[in-house]
Amino acid sequence: MSKSYLLTGTAGFIASKTAECLLRAGHKVVGIDNLNDYYDIRLKTYRLKALQAFPRFVFKKIDIENISALKKIFSSYRFDAILNLAARAGVRYSMSHPHVYFTTNVLGTLNLLEMSRDHKVSKFLLASTSSLYAGQKMPFKETLAVNTPISPYAASKKGAEALCYSYHHLYGIDVSIVRYFTVYGPAGRPDMSVFIFTKKIDEGKPIEVFGDGTQSRDFTYVDDIARGTVKAIKKVGFKVINLGGNDPYQLNYMIRLIEKNLGKKAKFIYKPFHIADIKATWADIGVARKTLGWTPKVSLDEGINRTVAWYVNNKSWLKNIKLR
Repeated sequence: MSKSYLLTGTAGFIASKTAECLLRAGHKVVGIDNLNDYYDIRLKTYRLKALQAFPRFVFKKIDIENISALKKIFSSYRFDAILNLAARAGVRYSMSHPHVYFTTNVLGTLNLLEMSRDHKVSKFLLASTSSLYAGQKMPFKETLAVNTPISPYAASKKGAEALCYSYHHLYGIDVSIVRYFTVYGPAGRPDMSVFIFTKKIDEGKPIEVFGDGTQSRDFTYVDDIARGTVKAIKKVGFKVINLGGNDPYQLNYMIRLIEKNLGKKAKFIYKPFHIADIKATWADIGVARKTLGWTPKVSLDEGINRTVAWYVNNKSWLKNIKLR
């Protein structure tokens, strides 16, 4: 049965792919995004253009911090669920711009929860992050207390999660919180390592590696993440769900894959390990398997192959994209 969804941050990397999944399944998606210039707006425009080919997609340029604008949207549309994928992302940028992380990630989430309560939208999904697991024992399980956020970004997501629990407890809103693990893929963010390394290696520029490259990440392909996000719209009560590759790889291995697919060698600049970075991430995905019937399908080797191929095919305009 076709349903109607509000999807925030819809011009973003993960949200645009999630919107595509919903639209291909025949649902209506009202997408909102403030189209901020944290990174090159041309990537956001590229993603939006692909979504606008679907007749059941509606886009509104709105900031989730603006509750008056949100009220207008909710007075015009009825939603079966709210998917809040809008966020200020990026660990290091949050250290220099902490206030905007809290106004977007916490206040914005509060505004949407208020809309959910006022307009009786019974399902709410929040996109969260593996950054919350800093210092915890691997593989990371959802039952961990995650009380040691080591960046304002992680702390803001912890705050958003806590608000979601409050509204579930007080008003019975059904909440899924999906914690993403190092998402990558075509049309990815230019502040993340896969995009940065691909572009710099191709252009013959040195890449900066913080530490010796042995830090590991549970890389997860964007299509898998979007598929898991859509599955998480189901009724769960209140549940936190890891969406990760469940197979961590060292940064050095990911770099070698990019080199292989480009047919070029990287030049390196090594810097001290960053204080706000996590040495390793690894998702326990038992809850996702049991609750959603979800497991990742795309291996890192295949995912990097697809990502580099997309970069090569779009290099004519990507060459002008500014990296963060």
